[in-house]
Amino acid sequence: MAIEMLYFSWVRERVGVAEERVDPPAEVTTIAGLVDWLAGLDEAHAAAFAERGRLRAAVDQAFVAFDAPIAGAREIAIFPPVTGG
Repeated sequence: MAIEMLYFSWVRERVGVAEERVDPPAEVTTIAGLVDWLAGLDEAHAAAFAERGRLRAAVDQAFVAFDAPIAGAREIAIFPPVTGG
């Protein structure tokens, strides 16, 4: 299942790209599992996902928790917490 990954802010800077298409193995079923798998791809991904407690996710533009399933997802975004005023 190919998924379009989107990265924002310092996550994008550490990975080195704003977006990429990935095809995780079948055993990757949640956002947490996906982040673990991505972190194992290379040093850039490992650096981007080293502080998982500081990350947020969205599946098809809806905020989700890290235990959310990825089945059927077309787009997953990973980003730091959003702040504003």
